[in-house]
Amino acid sequence: MKNLIAELLVKLGEKEEESKELLAQVEALEIVVTALVRHMAQEEQQRLIEGIETAMASARPDLHVPDNDSQLLHQYIKKLLRHPRH
Repeated sequence: MKNLIAELLVKLGEKEEESKELLAQVEALEIVVTALVRHMAQEEQQRLIEGIETAMASARPDLHVPDNDSQLLHQYIKKLLRHPRH
């Protein structure tokens, strides 16, 4: 039983480490995208945003993707493009 608990704790620690790494990657990408968008001319920004929004509107999620996940993705992209973090 102790071995099972120890093994579960090790796996939990590995998952937590993977989660931290993924979060760092996402935050780094957000910073890069925000910096790139801010350095674009206003007209270029608007064209980029409209292009991404058009692509997202026409994209059809896989049947295995829950609606909540799809909505979350759309909301985050909108937030990132329309209201980038400072």
